Amino acid sequence: MKALVVGGTGPTGPFLVKALLARKYAVTILHRGTHEVPEIPSQVEHIHADPHFRDTLDTALKGRIFDLVVATYGRLRFVAEALKGKTGRFIGVGGVACYRGHFHPEALFPVGMKVPTAESGPLVESEQEQRFSWLIAETERAVLRAHPNAALLRYPYVYGPYQLVPREWCVIRRILDGRRFILLPDGGLTLMTHGYAENLAHAVMLAVERPQASAGQIYNCGDEQQLTLAQIVEVIARAMGRELEIIAVPDAAGSAARALTLQHTSHHQLMDLHKIRSELGYRDPVSVTEALARTVRWYVEHQPERGGDIERRLHDPFDYVTEDKLAAICRDSLRRMAELAVPPPERHHPYAHPKTPDQPRDHRER
Repeated sequence: MKALVVGGTGPTGPFLVKALLARKYAVTILHRGTHEVPEIPSQVEHIHADPHFRDTLDTALKGRIFDLVVATYGRLRFVAEALKGKTGRFIGVGGVACYRGHFHPEALFPVGMKVPTAESGPLVESEQEQRFSWLIAETERAVLRAHPNAALLRYPYVYGPYQLVPREWCVIRRILDGRRFILLPDGGLTLMTHGYAENLAHAVMLAVERPQASAGQIYNCGDEQQLTLAQIVEVIARAMGRELEIIAVPDAAGSAARALTLQHTSHHQLMDLHKIRSELGYRDPVSVTEALARTVRWYVEHQPERGGDIERRLHDPFDYVTEDKLAAICRDSLRRMAELAVPPPERHHPYAHPKTPDQPRDHRER
């Protein structure tokens, strides 16, 4: 059997390639060839072509037939159309940014995405509302027109090696630089779905292995267990043998801490994974704490260039002078608020506990 992976050198690519090889597929990867990764075994064929354009795809795929295509990169609608009639099975990887409220939570009432958001949640319906999200939703429809039995997987933020915007680096570098605290919008209580690369590759392979169950279906993907931003920072720091004080910054003034959220809001973006769990039997192969520890070790060994492409994509200035000033303001504000603090009331549950049958009220007047 022959399988084509479009992409293959990003975070989930090596895991997908190795899983397909383990299932006796002859694997080819199609990518631009701008970088190669050592994790791809030598027996894998490489097609170097740009998967963002129909003409380059048509040229590269002329005369080629595959039993399976897993498309993780490029313009997915063009990839799907170029492979129409050239594969027995098509699996496409898109993203959760298609949901209404992902970029503009105020587009929903009440404000913010439903927690959790299922595959049936509202999608962006027009280019005017949010062009990028609308294109993702339109692409899903185009894929299913070209391949009615395709399976589509909506990736969340992916963490692990080879991520173009490795949010974890924002924490790792601060620890390497000797910082003792980190600023987090709203104390880092935001929940956003993440997926470790190996776990997401496992989700894709479940769709490969269950063609009838997954035919024509769309699935949210991600780790089963999700951590708040503050918990992620805690796990990363522990993996590096350090502790970081978390200083809460009001979201309205959180620009200096925004890179860690990967969004312009601290509203939750938590995906419902019930469908992929119940229909395909998804379970995390790697726990979130172990996955984060592996990610930390990789980026400590493969540190991005200071001020280089990755840090520019992260939009994290690592402006410690400004962070120190904000931290001083926050600490002073907390001190001043503590001076006005009212002692918390003594709390007991509201149900009465009478001592005798004829007692109208108990000892706490309940």
